[in-house]
Amino acid sequence: MIKAILTDIEGTITRISFVKDVLFPYAAEHLPAFVRQNESDELVKAQLDAVRHEIARPTANLDIVIDNLLSWIKEDLKVTPLKQLQGLVWQTGYQQGHFTGHIYPDAYQFLQQQHQAGTKLYVYSSGSVKAQQLLFAHSDYGDIRPLFTDYFDTKVGHKQSSSSYQNIINQIPFESHEVLFLSDVVEELDAAKQAGMQTLQLWRDNQSQSQKHPFIASFEQFDSERI
Repeated sequence: MIKAILTDIEGTITRISFVKDVLFPYAAEHLPAFVRQNESDELVKAQLDAVRHEIARPTANLDIVIDNLLSWIKEDLKVTPLKQLQGLVWQTGYQQGHFTGHIYPDAYQFLQQQHQAGTKLYVYSSGSVKAQQLLFAHSDYGDIRPLFTDYFDTKVGHKQSSSSYQNIINQIPFESHEVLFLSDVVEELDAAKQAGMQTLQLWRDNQSQSQKHPFIASFEQFDSERI
């Protein structure tokens, strides 16, 4: 019996193009100025130091740090300090109304229904928890953060590692077989299954498809008894 749902964001409940065509370009354009203006802020400074640690250059100047951040954005690398800084930049964009967080209509309806039915909803995304909460706070449907019980990002581990999903299980009050993981990425589903979770793939946005896991093309097709 499914008692909790752990969901990915990109390609699952929001379109991939929103991140790639809206959020990433916005961060790339505004991140250098944001970092220069806020480098003395303790939260920002901690992430800049984390970048220096990541590139093994503890004395790297700000130009080098920014160049690496922009390179990671271009390469779409899931580096934790980059994700943290992107979240801070996106906060400004959301608050100033430059964009709202895209949510598929069928996903919004599904999340609402599951929440009302008493199923606990959790989020696991490579984007930082801050970025996740910003998207949901400023979504196309308003502030939908109350739907979710908790959020996880790469601080628990890489999304294609089974140990990451075990780390999540250790932090929530459910057994692994009671949790359904939703994602469009086969390797993530494989890792979750190895950790004992139930899985369901979303076939959206021309992502790679596999019949190794149960799958649907829309949440309108969701049937818990067929998983």
